[in-house]
Amino acid sequence: MQPVDTIIFDVGNVLFQWDIRNLYARLIDDPAELDHFLGNVLTLHWHDQHDAGRPIATMIDELAAEYPQHAALIRLYEPRWLETIPGPVPGMIDLVEQLAVRGVPIYGITNFGSDLWRKFRPTAPVFDLFQDIVVSGDEKMVKPDAAIYRLAIDRFGIDPARTLFIDDREANIQGAIACGLQGHLFRDAPALYADLAARDVFNIATI
Repeated sequence: MQPVDTIIFDVGNVLFQWDIRNLYARLIDDPAELDHFLGNVLTLHWHDQHDAGRPIATMIDELAAEYPQHAALIRLYEPRWLETIPGPVPGMIDLVEQLAVRGVPIYGITNFGSDLWRKFRPTAPVFDLFQDIVVSGDEKMVKPDAAIYRLAIDRFGIDPARTLFIDDREANIQGAIACGLQGHLFRDAPALYADLAARDVFNIATI
């Protein structure tokens, strides 16, 4: 196992929980109606456009026009979007803080739309500990495209062979590895602590 001296984090479902259902379960009482709305109207695939750089207001206008019977619900997405984030992933804010105390350089690469990133970033002071974060919506490129990893490597000025990229999606990990980074497929904080300990980043294996 190669040494690691730099860490790059994904954000959604690595550092902070994210689930559109967390918002709309508060707005739609009937479980079947909720499943239909999230599976056929306001879907993850639809949201992916924002991660790739499209303005959220434009997307909402288009979707509301396509599904006028759901327009009122659709138009609640942007103003109440923070309710899609119930909180940090357990143990992960403490882990980032421990890395920062040890002087480990910390960066981010996140598939995140620009508009919603500007809404979310002020609520999460943990990112003050990051040297830099590449946001897909700003760059109009998304993981697992090689271009976003190459951009981050160049911008951060890091040695990819000594950098561990942490993400909850296998395709994103494989994309990073193809660009020379090391990878950790995130499942939970204890497993990540154990991996970091094995790489001599921490001298503890559990939390």
